[in-house]
Amino acid sequence: MSNRIAAIATELRNHAPFTLFGAASGIVCMLIFKNAGAAVSHGLFLVFHPAHVVLSAIVTGSLFRLYDKKATFVKVLIIGYLGAVGVATLSDCILPFFGESLLGVAIPVHGDLHAGDETGDHADEHADHHAEGSIRVRMHLGFIEDWYVVNPAAILGLVIAWFYPRTRFPHAGHVLVSTWASSFHVLMNTHAELSALMLVGVFVVLFIAVWLPCCVSDIVFPLLFVKSAPLCLHHDHETEHLA
Repeated sequence: MSNRIAAIATELRNHAPFTLFGAASGIVCMLIFKNAGAAVSHGLFLVFHPAHVVLSAIVTGSLFRLYDKKATFVKVLIIGYLGAVGVATLSDCILPFFGESLLGVAIPVHGDLHAGDETGDHADEHADHHAEGSIRVRMHLGFIEDWYVVNPAAILGLVIAWFYPRTRFPHAGHVLVSTWASSFHVLMNTHAELSALMLVGVFVVLFIAVWLPCCVSDIVFPLLFVKSAPLCLHHDHETEHLA
């Protein structure tokens, strides 16, 4: 067990530099599309988040398919779906949401949009009423709100895993796809100006949102739960669970 913990720590350390690069690319994406509007950001989220789900589904489904020879398609589908969608949702939606909340990136609620239409004492009272807590971020859960894209993406990945169970693919690609999905989730909720300080905070959020879930999905999971997994998976920024 101590060898596996040491191996996990080594893998996390080895993958941190490229994750830093990935977070930087996410900031670049946000700067490029900062004035494009929420609809464009959502459209780009719908490209990268399902792509992340497909990659996670292929790896998670393949692990169970290869290590549990008696696993039925239904079992692979259920476990693979929970693992893939769970990790992708944590990385692309939940962690960015908490980061947005801490950073103060917010979209005004409906009542705030109309507060400016009121005049006099009533307007002041209305503004005071909404001064605290009314500006808030909104968690966008892809598998619920974009179910018609995300869930088929998970099933596609698991079908691929069933017929072609391989878990080797560039970890770099996984990191970049996840980072860009997270960055566009943040951009969908961005109402405040992207100041230098705000961008530093978003950079930290993107790093954490991608580094931990992606490494858990690609590295920690097989090392921790699959006894026959190798103790060293890192090789030129590529994750290889099985030869």
